[in-house]
Amino acid sequence: MERKSKHFETKVVHSGYDSKNHLGSLSTPIYQTSTFTFDTAEQGEKFFAGEEEGYIYSRLGNPTVTALQEKVADIEGGEACLAFGSGMAAISAVLLSLTKANDHVLVSQGIYGCTYGLLTLMEEKYQISHDFSTMETEEQMKELIRPETACIYLETPINPTMKVIDIEMVVRVAKQYNIPVVVDNTFSTPYLQKPLEIGCDVVVHSATKYLCGHGDVVAGLAIGTKEIISHIAMTTQKDIGGILAPFDAWLLLRGLKTLPVRMDRHCENTKKLAEWLREQPLIKAVYYPGDTSHPDYEITKKQMKHGGGLFSFEIDGTKQQTQRFINNLQMIKIAVSLGDPESLIQHPASMTHSPVPEDVRLSMGITDQLVRLSVGLEAWEDIRDDIQQSLDQMAKDENK
Repeated sequence: MERKSKHFETKVVHSGYDSKNHLGSLSTPIYQTSTFTFDTAEQGEKFFAGEEEGYIYSRLGNPTVTALQEKVADIEGGEACLAFGSGMAAISAVLLSLTKANDHVLVSQGIYGCTYGLLTLMEEKYQISHDFSTMETEEQMKELIRPETACIYLETPINPTMKVIDIEMVVRVAKQYNIPVVVDNTFSTPYLQKPLEIGCDVVVHSATKYLCGHGDVVAGLAIGTKEIISHIAMTTQKDIGGILAPFDAWLLLRGLKTLPVRMDRHCENTKKLAEWLREQPLIKAVYYPGDTSHPDYEITKKQMKHGGGLFSFEIDGTKQQTQRFINNLQMIKIAVSLGDPESLIQHPASMTHSPVPEDVRLSMGITDQLVRLSVGLEAWEDIRDDIQQSLDQMAKDENK
């Protein structure tokens, strides 16, 4: 009998795959096929009826994708997992499966722009309303919960303001009303934070980010109980069809094996850079949950292993000056993703959160001076020096 390890670092390497079941192949094979054959018509009938387990068609299941799903369910602490073609495919499948016409969703303030767009679409087309909550106190949340509230959806840390929500507190409120809680765990990954172990019902990821770690896959994941995940599999995933391709699943499996090593480096670099940047005269504010001065530091310490691999900061200047600061960077790339080996910077107000109306965006704390930095795996001194030379150029421009 195979011994099951409790250590995360071992699970990401070995969980979800047994080479004995795949002709001894050390690497998970890529089952690059759209459909699967049956031994007999009767076997096909039993597969379709659910009387026997087996693969039918890759939209309904694929061995490479299954290996990924089993590994992620294990490391996230869930019973089951579904893989999708993008993070938004995962989010939309989960939200559509948990709601019906005229329902209500309570949402954390400051969510990803496309999630905001999805909620707007759901309201316009299906009268599924939503309210934003800071989720700072139980009382504030309870004021917004209605009889028709179908789920609570949150990001933590919030993108891009780096506000941290007390998951334990949210779960406590949700259980009083028997409302499922969905957490976008993209920024933290299961290496830093385990929402399911705290009592949440579903975790979603843009696996494009840290879980992949190499910037070459677009993918999404949803993890939870077998009951919830089976319902999503047989409804919104099967019928809408936002599945993950076998090759992309294989790339994710490869990336996951180095997740702990990569996250340690991301977090180490981020902490050093945030501390340094806070002392620079042209920086108005730094938002990093791993900083002891962050207002949510105690919550971060309670539910996260480290402060994460990215942070935001505000330039002391105009929108144009902020964009010039970004443009003058030489090594750091301008891009809207995160979790790659390369350091990536973006301007949320005009990029990831541009779909959000200005008044709503400002109420979320996303100003024209806010910049988000996904800290890469480079030597932190080189990232620092690139930021320094751009700040120096900014100072020279001001003195002209």
